[in-house]
Formats: sequence, structure tokens, C-alpha cells
Amino acid sequence: MDGQTVGIIIGVVVLVVVVVVLLALSRKRGERAAEAQRAKARQIREKAEADRVEVQRREAQAARVDAEARLAQAEADQRAADAAELQAEARRRAEHAEGARAKLDDQLGRADRIDPDVPTDGRRTDTAGGAHRADADVVVDERRTDTTR
Repeated sequence: MDGQTVGIIIGVVVLVVVVVVLLALSRKRGERAAEAQRAKARQIREKAEADRVEVQRREAQAARVDAEARLAQAEADQRAADAAELQAEARRRAEHAEGARAKLDDQLGRADRIDPDVPTDGRRTDTAGGAHRADADVVVDERRTDTTR
């Protein structure tokens, strides 16, 4: 073997060693980059988990407020239904009272027509200080405003 062959062999060996070292360094750098990416992914997952808990808390709060709103609406609807029922009852009672008032006025008018003590102008003085016409269609209530009595 001559010197030139030995030099070529040493050069090839050095070149192979340099390539192996570069490959090792490249692989190590790739592993560090992969580990850094894994760490970053882990941090993102941890943050996402913390955010998930917060989102679940907010969803639960929204569901609670929605349930309260539905309950309040149901109560309002029930109160509206109760109010409508009370208004209908008030109308029925007012109609009944009007009928009773008309019947009472008719009775008083009939009594005035047959009572010989009622003046001939069709007016009589009742015990409440008012006057009633004998005419059953018209009732006049003249209350005293005199406070000296």
C-alpha cells in the first residue's frame, strides 16, 4: 500500500466519521425538537383541560339561568292566567250586581208608585238622604254635600 492509498482510506474514514457525527447531531437535534413539540403539545392540552373546566362551569351557569328564566316565564304565564280568570269572575259578578241593582231599583220604583206617602212628583226621600224617582228606568242619587249637619 502506498501512501496515497492510505491517505485516501484515511480521508474516506474521516469523511464517514464526520457524516456519522453529523447524522448523530442531526438526529439529536431532531429529538430535541420533537421533545420541545411534545412539551408544547402537553402545555396546550393542559391549558385546554383548564379551559374545558371553565367552559363546563359557564355552560352549567347558562343552563341554570335558562332554567330560572323558564320558571319565571311559567310563573308569569300562570299569573296572567289567574289574572284573566279573576277579570272574568269580576265581570260575572259585576253583571250579577247590575242585575240585582236593576231588580232593587225596580222594587223601589214599584213601592214608590203604590205608596200613598210618596209625593206626586215621583220623588221620595229615603233613609240614606238621597232621592229616587218612581220611574224604574232612571235612578237619581242626590247625596248631601252640606257638612254643617
